[in-house]
Amino acid sequence: MTGRRIPCVGAIIRDGDGRLLLIQRGHDPEAGRWSLPGGRVELGETDAQAVAREMLEETGLVVTAGRLVGAVERPGGGDTVLDIRDYEVTVTGGQLAAGDDAADARWVAPGEVTALPLTTGLAAALRSWGVLDGD
Repeated sequence: MTGRRIPCVGAIIRDGDGRLLLIQRGHDPEAGRWSLPGGRVELGETDAQAVAREMLEETGLVVTAGRLVGAVERPGGGDTVLDIRDYEVTVTGGQLAAGDDAADARWVAPGEVTALPLTTGLAAALRSWGVLDGD
């Protein structure tokens, strides 16, 4: 994809039961669809700092970013391209509650993830990274 690149991060988090944390997007792009929590990296932030900030804003959870799991590019509207890097994340505190631009946040069992209306390409990316088993 070509266009102005916007660095973004996402969080791949599982609870003790192996469920994946997803948020329902409250705003465009793809409002109402389910995705990994995350957002734009602000000027001067590292990816780890951006993941921690976005997670607190969107889910109320305090986290520590771990290894990079995968990266994707998505259209960002106009001439922009979202350059999204998704990280494995560990919860260290907080209480799950949808906030900021998340309409909802919930733990979803792996077999139920693809039953939700997901953001474009999310299921395929998660499968290719080994986060979801193939259906």
